[in-house]
Amino acid sequence: MSESESNAGTEPAPELERLKAERDDLLAQLARARADYQNLRKRTQVDIENSVRRSLEGLLQGLLVTVDHLDFALASKVESDDGKALHKGVELTRMQFQQVLAQENVQPIAEARVFDPKLHEAVAMVPSSSHATGEIVATLRRGWTWRGQVLRAAQVQVASAPAASAAENGPENSPQQAN
Repeated sequence: MSESESNAGTEPAPELERLKAERDDLLAQLARARADYQNLRKRTQVDIENSVRRSLEGLLQGLLVTVDHLDFALASKVESDDGKALHKGVELTRMQFQQVLAQENVQPIAEARVFDPKLHEAVAMVPSSSHATGEIVATLRRGWTWRGQVLRAAQVQVASAPAASAAENGPENSPQQAN
């Protein structure tokens, strides 16, 4: 066998190994690039959803204030026929707002007796002997959720232990009565 024939038989093996290693490296780079691209797509989608959520959240909170004002209008007593007709129009408008909010998955927080800091904002503590301490006495402003998260916490009054009577406090701590 000549020298060129023996080199031809042994040279392709190292060259083949080098090409296989290069191919494996390129395939690994391709796999990493695909994974990076998928991660980028997911991150971009999350960023877009968060941006849309932030912008819609402000709009929805503004609409909730409008619903509050409609509720205040509906709470007022009306006697005249014109007042009753206006009351009916406000009621229909409020119902339409409620339907639009429901379509966007905005739901009122259900009335509750027990204070939950995740759903309620305590705006006042009210001494009460008829309610347990920490129990909700009154809801001042309805709370709302959107897509399962609190959009606006309900503002509530929470019961506290009743104040001690004037006899227990002594005359120096008793409230002054007007003459």
